[in-house]
Amino acid sequence: MAQKTWIEVAINGAWTRRLQPNIPITAQDIIKEGVACVKAGAAVVHAHTLDPETGRQNGSAENCAAFMAGIRSQVDAIVYPTAVEIPLPADDWSKRYATTVELSKRGLLEWGVLDPGSCNFYLADASAPPLFGSEGGVYVNPNGALELGIELAAKHKFHPAYACYEPGFVRQGATLHGKQPTAPVPIYRFMFSSAFTFSFPPEEWALEAYVKLVEKVAPGSPWMAAGLAVDVLPLIPRVVALGGHVRVGLEDAPFHAQRTNVDLVEAAVNAVQKAGSEPATAAEIRASLAAYRMPAAKAS
Repeated sequence: MAQKTWIEVAINGAWTRRLQPNIPITAQDIIKEGVACVKAGAAVVHAHTLDPETGRQNGSAENCAAFMAGIRSQVDAIVYPTAVEIPLPADDWSKRYATTVELSKRGLLEWGVLDPGSCNFYLADASAPPLFGSEGGVYVNPNGALELGIELAAKHKFHPAYACYEPGFVRQGATLHGKQPTAPVPIYRFMFSSAFTFSFPPEEWALEAYVKLVEKVAPGSPWMAAGLAVDVLPLIPRVVALGGHVRVGLEDAPFHAQRTNVDLVEAAVNAVQKAGSEPATAAEIRASLAAYRMPAAKAS
């Protein structure tokens, strides 16, 4: 039997129902959908905390605590949120992590969002109107904010969940971890896209390039294939063959997706099993992460 494959489900995102009509918004809906996805085979659940009236992303620690605890009261899962106001706070970097720190203090957080770089969200279709206006669509993470984030990961012992929107994110993420080696091992999530111009399209050669880069700068670190406005299911056979993991869900799916989060998890489970692996449980993922040892630094 090949190593087991982690399946993460990202169940909503910050798109609002204008772009993804089927996303759960309220804490109760997130709990219901998260539990169903875990029962279908996911072991990791990622959700954005959203205003129940507007559907816009917010930074509510109470809302996060409600859906995190609500899911975990029914199933064993790693549950972690994105919880920060949009636009991202630019004047005080600590505000970006206020909810992360609060959830860590409450003992709820195992993984935490830390995306090691900045990028433009620009549509690949030249005829499409911009999603964010001419001045929006730039995801900015200053170096100082990232260094603070990895310091907090080391202090509060949560695994940084790295969304790698470009290959340089992998390199910066590895360097950040090298500066804070007592931080738990990061998870490198390769962000493919069909609709946006960042990163690579979801092709095997692109996956292999990312994997080679991780093995160069962060050997042995866990990684997964994911993205935004993309279908990564066809990559799963190669992901399994290379020893990686996968994320699916309505945050990542092509816009106006007809399939539900549970549908996407079930499809991922089927693809993983056809590739000769089995979905990992949350307990198995925790054990794998606990066994990780950072390679010794090479002498210069």
